[in-house]
Amino acid sequence: MKDHKIVNDPVHGFINVDDKLLLDVLNHPWMQRLRRIRQLGMTNLVYPGAQHTRFSHALGAMHLMQMAIQTLESKGVDITKEEAIANMTAMLLHDIGHGPFSHVLESSIVEGVSHEEISFLLMKGMNEHLDGRLTPTLDVFSGKCKPFLHQLISSQLDTDRMDYLKRDSFFTGVTEGNIANERIIKMLNIANGELVVEAKGIYSVEKFLIARRLMYWQVYMHKTVVAAERMLIKILSRAKTLAMQGEEVFASPALKFFLYNKVNANDFGTEETIRQFTLLDDNDIMTAIKVWMSSSDKVLSSLSTAFINRELFHIELSRQPFAPHRLQMVREAINKKMGIPMEMMEYYLLSGQLSSKTYTVGNDRINIMFSPTYICDISEASDIFNIQALGNIDRRFYLCYPKAVDMD
Repeated sequence: MKDHKIVNDPVHGFINVDDKLLLDVLNHPWMQRLRRIRQLGMTNLVYPGAQHTRFSHALGAMHLMQMAIQTLESKGVDITKEEAIANMTAMLLHDIGHGPFSHVLESSIVEGVSHEEISFLLMKGMNEHLDGRLTPTLDVFSGKCKPFLHQLISSQLDTDRMDYLKRDSFFTGVTEGNIANERIIKMLNIANGELVVEAKGIYSVEKFLIARRLMYWQVYMHKTVVAAERMLIKILSRAKTLAMQGEEVFASPALKFFLYNKVNANDFGTEETIRQFTLLDDNDIMTAIKVWMSSSDKVLSSLSTAFINRELFHIELSRQPFAPHRLQMVREAINKKMGIPMEMMEYYLLSGQLSSKTYTVGNDRINIMFSPTYICDISEASDIFNIQALGNIDRRFYLCYPKAVDMD
């Protein structure tokens, strides 16, 4: 068949792409860019196998969406072919607005715009390229559809999370994230127009939630990954500061556009900003940083050299905020031992807080169906005490500084 492609995925096995719209989206240059953006950013500095891309994740999420739709159809749920394709296309495109190295771009050289907003703008642009065939997909993202269809795309038990937990677990080797997503999908059903999980799937959902919490602190917010990401943000911030001061900063044309212009949410409505963004990937950043190792600016060169050689900052984590006098002690030590002037301390003393909330009890609930007349939230249905605790916000404070500064 002309409109049929089989992809061999290491996580899910063979993935069938058997619709012309799906193939057109898959082959679009903006979608192909995701092959050049790693799913886990700097996590490979801790887990060397974490080299998988956002492209493979998008394919996996689409595959799980297809499985979920087939499961619901087998239970008599009315889903039209157009709705099925719209949801599968939505999962292919849900991360299309991600910049290089996950959220780093949003924290350094772009102001006031999230990857979710960029994703929606890119979908609207791609819709024009594809003669309006993505309009049902845009409706699904906007919630203009059956509630359960939107829940499969964006909820606390969506196919995005199901794929990335299993995929990230596979490539990092952190087995705690290896969830039973096929079991969860087979237990999906619809009640009162909403997505529910049949009672037989409750233990798989419990494992899903616990796995998410463990993966968050073991992988996504691993302290070394945090240190690397904060260093990368400061490198890009320093490069942008120099560029805005009129200094010559090496960069690819796409990266140069974002360094030499103040780009905010409104600018992403322009064709030129979208064009430059869709040319930007991990390679632009890494190539620039390698060149910046030889920069005449000491801050940019020292940070870039440390980053490329994996001489990452030391990081401390605490359940309590670091006291002002502690921060001052580190500042003085950096100034004394490394000769860093106080006005440049923002690049060498990095502090802030991390937080996670594994499960939120509210409108966006994971509902367990014991019978058509008895449906309740997972936090009420579970007999594991920790499920209640997963609804609490887990905060940790971090302090990063060069390892050359021995604070012991």
